[in-house]
Amino acid sequence: MGLAMKSVLCVEKARMLYERWREVVRDRTHEVALREPASERCWTFGQLDRQVENLVTGASELVCPQGNSADFVFAVLCGWRQGSVVCPLEPYDRPPSIPLPPSRCRHLKTIAATNGALQAVAFTEEQLADDVENIVATMGLRPDWPNLGVISLAHSYGFSGLVLPLLLHGIPLTLVPSALPEVVRRAAQSHPKLTLPAVPALWRIWHAAGAIPPNVVLGISAGAPLPLALERAVFAAQGLKIHNFLGASECGGISYDPTLVPREDEASVGHLLKNVEAGVNGDGVLVVRSRAVGETYWPNPSEKLGGGCFQTNDLADLKDGLVCLRGRVGDQINVAGRKIFPAVIEQALRQHASVMECLVFGVPDETAGRTDVIVACVAPREKGDAAQLRQFLLGKLPGWQVPREWWFVKSLDANTCGKVSRAEWRGKFLEWRALGSAEGRYRPKTGGFPEEVVFRQRAGKNA
Repeated sequence: MGLAMKSVLCVEKARMLYERWREVVRDRTHEVALREPASERCWTFGQLDRQVENLVTGASELVCPQGNSADFVFAVLCGWRQGSVVCPLEPYDRPPSIPLPPSRCRHLKTIAATNGALQAVAFTEEQLADDVENIVATMGLRPDWPNLGVISLAHSYGFSGLVLPLLLHGIPLTLVPSALPEVVRRAAQSHPKLTLPAVPALWRIWHAAGAIPPNVVLGISAGAPLPLALERAVFAAQGLKIHNFLGASECGGISYDPTLVPREDEASVGHLLKNVEAGVNGDGVLVVRSRAVGETYWPNPSEKLGGGCFQTNDLADLKDGLVCLRGRVGDQINVAGRKIFPAVIEQALRQHASVMECLVFGVPDETAGRTDVIVACVAPREKGDAAQLRQFLLGKLPGWQVPREWWFVKSLDANTCGKVSRAEWRGKFLEWRALGSAEGRYRPKTGGFPEEVVFRQRAGKNA
């Protein structure tokens, strides 16, 4: 067979997702597919298809959709049409300087490697299609409950939960230009019933502002653990059950809580998705198996990913398909030889009425050698009182598990992926401590928090 013929066959094989898109178009030609309130534009499936077919684009081996507008969707479809590798990026990211993946892989999800270098997870088209099939089937996503797109389309959660359901399953999408409560409320007026995927930080903001649209019939939370207190508060206020969803860039969706009432156990992240299997290895680490698992890390493969199997960094219990997270590898705090997971302390601390949100981590003890000090970073509903919170925890936890350092902040902001990163906040604390202000204000070199809302309290030594 000649080289030209081989090239044509490779492109045709790489267009599998595009052909599936064309099938959706044939079934739903005149139905609304995409709304963009910011530009007051709206496309039916047929109009979206014709616009993509008429776009004149230069052939490129790598297409990098960016932003949270309709242009992102156009770029994905153009990439599929011409058989390119698609690599979604945040608006501020540059295309990765890495080789193209093996020819069978047509999609890259960028991630930060442990050493800070840029790495990616490579997927075949079949793996992407299997992931969204599992998500749609498990969650019961429906064309008459369009998705409200607030989360990043470039992130794995947004791409698999918003973009792929639109393009491969005909689930309409309304793109929201901002997560501000009033903007979300206005955008929600586009349809009588909606699905709203978000992250815990957004659900908290919308609930506090009384801005969760009443026509949301399916609420989903992922990207970070959903506090049980928040889930219960939203349910009590308006009867909306927020469904906890666990996924990973390497394997797509893992588990989902389908129950109609709030969970009993905060550690629970639901049952395994349809067509997803999982187990726990000898170290207690969750291992996921499915046809949606990515092909490989690229350009640096790892034995933790490949062959339909992904070893996560989550420590978990698994019983009858129900997944309960117990912490992450590396998060353990070592207090004089005794070990504790931060989530245990956070769950207890969130039960105090004055705690809006909290994050716990360990830092090296400056005076005691190879041991950690437990730090509680707290966003309080009112001015924080370390002594009061310490006394509260002493009624729930052994004394050695009670934080010694208390750091009160205005809010625990999520990063660009919608996660409240323990590592990032730990780094901020260490930077602050290194400035030598034992009882002073945090004065970062750039950015940071207003000094009047960040202060440190010592509440005695750990017992």
